[in-house]
Amino acid sequence: YFMIKSNVNLERNVHSVDFLKSKDGPNRREHHTDVYFSDKLIIRRGQTFQMWIEFSRPFNPKSDKLELQLKLEPIYSSSTGILISVPLVNVLEDRRWEMKIVEQKDKRVRLAVNTLPSASIGCYKVTVESFSPRGKLLFPCTPNDVYLLFNPWCEDDAVYLDNEAERKEYVLNSMGRIYYGTEQQIGTRTWNFAQFEQDILEACLFILERGQVAMTEWRDPEIVSRMVSALVNANDDNGVLIGSWKDSYEGGTSPTAWSGSGDILRQYYRSSGRPVKFAQCWVYAGVTNSVLRCLGIPTRCVTNFNSAHDTDLSLTIDIYIDEKLEIIKDKTSDSVWNFHVWNESWMTRPDLPAGYGGWQVVDATPQEPSQGSYRCGPTSVSAVRNGQVDLKFDTPFVFAEVNSDRIYWQKKTDGSFSQVRVEKNSIGQSISTKAVGSDARVDITHLYKYPEGSAEERIAVERASRFGSKPTLYPSPTSNDVSVEIFMDGAGPLIGGDAKLSIVLKNKSSSQRTASLLYEVMVMYYTGVLKTTVKKDQIPLTLRPQETKTIPWTLQYKEYMNHLVDQGALKLAVTGRINETQQILATEFNFRLRTPDLIITPQGDAVVGKELTVKITFQNPLSQVLRNVLFRIEGLGMQSVRKIAYGDVDKLATVTLTEKFVPTVAGPQKLLASMDCRLLTQVHGVADIVVKPK
Repeated sequence: YFMIKSNVNLERNVHSVDFLKSKDGPNRREHHTDVYFSDKLIIRRGQTFQMWIEFSRPFNPKSDKLELQLKLEPIYSSSTGILISVPLVNVLEDRRWEMKIVEQKDKRVRLAVNTLPSASIGCYKVTVESFSPRGKLLFPCTPNDVYLLFNPWCEDDAVYLDNEAERKEYVLNSMGRIYYGTEQQIGTRTWNFAQFEQDILEACLFILERGQVAMTEWRDPEIVSRMVSALVNANDDNGVLIGSWKDSYEGGTSPTAWSGSGDILRQYYRSSGRPVKFAQCWVYAGVTNSVLRCLGIPTRCVTNFNSAHDTDLSLTIDIYIDEKLEIIKDKTSDSVWNFHVWNESWMTRPDLPAGYGGWQVVDATPQEPSQGSYRCGPTSVSAVRNGQVDLKFDTPFVFAEVNSDRIYWQKKTDGSFSQVRVEKNSIGQSISTKAVGSDARVDITHLYKYPEGSAEERIAVERASRFGSKPTLYPSPTSNDVSVEIFMDGAGPLIGGDAKLSIVLKNKSSSQRTASLLYEVMVMYYTGVLKTTVKKDQIPLTLRPQETKTIPWTLQYKEYMNHLVDQGALKLAVTGRINETQQILATEFNFRLRTPDLIITPQGDAVVGKELTVKITFQNPLSQVLRNVLFRIEGLGMQSVRKIAYGDVDKLATVTLTEKFVPTVAGPQKLLASMDCRLLTQVHGVADIVVKPK
């Protein structure tokens, strides 16, 4: 609530207030908010903005006094608001609420107003209050709301980022890349964060109010990001998104069909907080990215491949096998997700020791409760790297996701379990994010852990394990002379075709080794939860001294076609025991069946205000009919998603859509398309289109 007080005679009162709020005006340009759809004044804290006040007669700075008041009040809840008074001074000083007159024209004065770099963000109401010895007059400036946001351009703001290219990427870029698939088969999808679109800023502040956190805490990016990680999922607070990892998405939208956050946030806001169906990790991360960038916190989406889900705080991933070397599924509660997407936000961490600010993990996917609520973070990436799991928030869980050891336990005849194998470098691979200023993928694994097997990395793991529920695991004696690995050629199999892998065994000893290998291929959700076994068999094995043997392995389309779930994810598990040494062999390999892209082709040049024809082509790779196919198109400056209910697509058929658009914004743009179909998921495409001015 902005209020201005002035000591004047009763006959001199405020006639008008001009907040200079136009998108191409100096306030919004200098505050980097000219891209927001709203026509309200949107400013960033810790930075000066300007405004005009017109009185009924000329203002006399010597005899008349002005005072500015800001009032932040909840709209949807009954929590306490904030009232701030701003004095008129001759010289502005940083880190204070102050204002000064910088120009006077007849009855009008132009004010430069300083905002506090640690002020609570939010939507402030504005009133001019003028008072004299005979009374007080109020001039409400309705509907001139002023939005105050975090400021990565201000050195005194906790979210300050000192690189302009990074600020443009992590705050101002409304298009991004999200990675999925497996470590060997990294897929890419473009996501429309839509943080500047119609109603999105209002939706983000609406979400904060749902958090039931005092508005005085809205000044702290640590608290705001933790609140957002809880509120983007609907698990215990009627937040934005309902998750579903089942095979059916009746009554909602399949997670793979979303291609942006705008529709989700508008739907939630316009329904007064009815959760939106359905999400999986990349949707949670896409929406979290949108909310935090919209509020001014530098944020990026990060994908961790072979991401562990540690359920018992052991900081290890425990796999239990029986005497026949088969996995005991009801005891193995830990899982490894093919990939998991979270966010990183940039901020200082004054609550932690020096050196632990910077990038912080913020994860809205509801995996495990944290302090009674489904949320995760902010977790210092530096603390994860060093194994400092005693630092808040949720560092043990994030550490386990990226750097836990995978331990195989075999059941003994007395019912107890013994440790038979440790994999020290399978978890947390190819941790990826979009590059600054381009669509390239950047590997940031080194930010989360030291090189695998290095002394620093082992020290971090053992330091972290001391805080886990099994602190006496290390060191574990192992002596192995036969190794087993699984390899895939190239980018891997396409859905609709056969999957071909290779099992490679090496005998490093000078003696012959024999074994019986048991292999099992299972269809699974990308979260590592197994659905069903597709194929299972044994392979007799003889290895000569120092021999390396490659065993080709094939899974035919007809064997898996009726079993697939979302993402086309499969796991090949190989186990065995060397007869001569009783050494246990055990390894797993996750792979996915790649889906075709939607091919988007503009017909002719794109010009602002001129109709543009775009062709979208898709070929069904399956020998099955696709039922009830829906296409979703967004981007190119559109303020909503265009949905096209196509119907059925015949087996192996090619579909061509012709759509028309009228671009509204000049410059480089992206057009996104995705397909919603129960039988074939994760089908999408993107086109880069340069729109010419009129």
